[in-house]
Amino acid sequence: MEGLIGKKIGMTQVYDADGVRTCVTVVEVGPCPVVQLKTPENDGYSAAQLG
Repeated sequence: MEGLIGKKIGMTQVYDADGVRTCVTVVEVGPCPVVQLKTPENDGYSAAQLG
C-alpha cells in the first residue's frame, strides 16, 4: 500500500501559464516511519504501526 499521511493546512489557488485558476489543498507531510509490522501468522491480522 502506498500513500501519504499529513495534516491539512488550508486551501489556496494556483494559476497555470494560460491563466486558468485551480483550487488546491495545502498539506503538511512529515516523517512517519514504520516502527512495526503486524502479520496474520504472528498477530492474526495485517497492520503497520507508525511512530
